[in-house]
Amino acid sequence: MPGISKQDIVDAHDRIKPYIHNTPIFTSQSLNHIAGCELFFKCENFQKIGAFKIRGGMNAALSLSATDLKKGLCTHSSGNHAQAIALAARTLGTKAYIVMPENSPSVKVNAVREYGAEITFCINTQEERERALNKIAEATGAHFIHPFDNDHVITGQATCAKEFIEENDSLDIVMAPVGGGGLLAGTSLATHYFLPAAIVIAGEPEGAADAVLSFQSGKVERAPYVKTIADGLQTTLSIRTLGIIKEHVKNILVVGEEDIKSALKLVYERTKMIIEPSSAVPIAAVLAHKEYFSGQKVGIIITGGNVDLKRVSEWF
Repeated sequence: MPGISKQDIVDAHDRIKPYIHNTPIFTSQSLNHIAGCELFFKCENFQKIGAFKIRGGMNAALSLSATDLKKGLCTHSSGNHAQAIALAARTLGTKAYIVMPENSPSVKVNAVREYGAEITFCINTQEERERALNKIAEATGAHFIHPFDNDHVITGQATCAKEFIEENDSLDIVMAPVGGGGLLAGTSLATHYFLPAAIVIAGEPEGAADAVLSFQSGKVERAPYVKTIADGLQTTLSIRTLGIIKEHVKNILVVGEEDIKSALKLVYERTKMIIEPSSAVPIAAVLAHKEYFSGQKVGIIITGGNVDLKRVSEWF
């Protein structure tokens, strides 16, 4: 795929529509007052699998030939992408092999199992994930769908912002959190094509701040340390996602753990929605940089709602 075009995103959306929800957009007058701007939440916590990842996973699976699909799908993921590939495989009548870190949230592990995937656990390092995954791919012939370093995955994730913009084309700013960069890359492309007057801004945890360093240097950097409750954002960008982000994202704002917890608590209390800590990161960025967003119409992608309820008491 030589770059991702506007038509690629339209085609991906048409391809996956039968398999996903067009998720609702919520607002909160209370949060608007606190933030000093108009906030619009694209609620992917109400998406199938409880997260946006089904978009990219399903698009990548549907883009395979019948021969490749029959061999099965495999990936490594701490949770939401794992669920996406597991559900895509079950839906399309093939097998899924998932490598998950041994400390993955139990709510996500249980969901992957329920979708019928075969799970292999590993130590939570990129090297161990890839080692285990390579063994499985070699033994089974299953097709590897990377969580973010894949054009079909990025294009599928772009459909979220496309839907958002189709329902609200008055946004000044579109926001998403950033981990591996698949959603942010797709969001920035969709915004560029469908609402070029808007800018894209990302939120990133201080405890996994690789993207902001990569954004500044122009090459893939590692975070100085990784320790954050936003478990879905602990991955490093790829050259592919960084290239798109450098071209189409305006800024990456870094927020601390207390900022994330405060934003998460505020959403729970004021909207009554269950969202993951990763989803709270761009909200935390708005609240920590009010002057940046003052008076603007800000669209925020709520990335997921797969929360291990046993951990909630640790956050507040």
